Amino acid sequence: MILYDPGLNMVYKAYGIMLPISPSRADRIMDFLEQAAVLETPGVGPVYTVAEALDFLGEPRASDEALENAVISREDLERVHQKEFIATLYEDGPDPGGLVQALLNAWELIDDQGRLNRYEPDKAMKPLQELFRMVRAQVGGTYLAARLALSAGATTGTPPFCYYLGGGMHHARYDSGAGFCLLNDIMIAARKLHAENRVNLIWVVDVDAHKGCGTAELVCFAREKGDLGVHTNDPTGGTAGHVKSRDILNLSIHMARGWPLDAETLSTAQPGRAPRVPGDVEIPIEQGAEADYISGLARGLHRLEALSGGVKPDLVLVVDGADPYEHDGLLSSGLLKLTLEQCVQRDRLIYDYLQERNIPSAWIMAGGYGERAWEPGAHFLGILGLRMDADNQ
Repeated sequence: MILYDPGLNMVYKAYGIMLPISPSRADRIMDFLEQAAVLETPGVGPVYTVAEALDFLGEPRASDEALENAVISREDLERVHQKEFIATLYEDGPDPGGLVQALLNAWELIDDQGRLNRYEPDKAMKPLQELFRMVRAQVGGTYLAARLALSAGATTGTPPFCYYLGGGMHHARYDSGAGFCLLNDIMIAARKLHAENRVNLIWVVDVDAHKGCGTAELVCFAREKGDLGVHTNDPTGGTAGHVKSRDILNLSIHMARGWPLDAETLSTAQPGRAPRVPGDVEIPIEQGAEADYISGLARGLHRLEALSGGVKPDLVLVVDGADPYEHDGLLSSGLLKLTLEQCVQRDRLIYDYLQERNIPSAWIMAGGYGERAWEPGAHFLGILGLRMDADNQ
């Protein structure tokens, strides 16, 4: 399944934010798949909008309901993030200008000297505050993608898989946004599914170029509060472990250096906070070591399985960043340069690993910058559709 809704496209230049993020990334993926004639194959289709997904899942919706309020409530945000931070975003906290400041911080629009950074408000067509509405809508898309993945298979006869052309805000932390991420849709969706008793064990497999530092922090904080279970490691050096009934295990394969793991960021990071908080499985890839990427990812997946102690996850959220691609347009992604073939091999490894074990997976786009950011996801889905079509002939 694919979740694709043009109403969820984030056009950053409309807010005066001059990041190298193409607003047509999702559209170009869909155009590619349509030309490849794979949209209706069991491995890729059908395609749902938010409204169609709600109907398919049997969820009520008002005809005039705004996208951002269709799925995610304030309670869902507060389940993951600090309540004071969420109050700031809803503009009912003590700081009347807090929302704007939170947005400026999350997208790094002002530098240390107070100068505008990649931000030209005089060119904005929409007020910056409206970004919060779009972010909430993106969070809802991630949750719906997870629900669609869980509903696939037995319901539709298709693989338990959904690819969402949006989401992936893995840098958002407990009490702030960071790294172009205001809210952590991955954790919000996962914790909402827990609260609804739809799943127990969830894996997060993050293959974005940058460490999923916000997700690691939020998992750690939730475990400290007793909201999630804990895993234990064999003190002899093995990988034996156990997972309580409700947990999130996270894997991140990322650049070993560069943001958020550069010296400047680490020097100012607080102990026990992102990006210093380790994930359950971390696979740092040094510059020039791209040949080790696929084998490292394979070992990481097996380690997740070992940490799960024989418990199969009910769902895997795949943070499918395109920014490891060698043609990515963001400077801070440049220490990891996978070819298009390696990007597709990466995704097929994860897909096959989960399908062989009949584990539902929801994939979210995450990082990807410049005019070629659409290529890795499009080619993965295209090959997947062609392969499934051949298998069914």
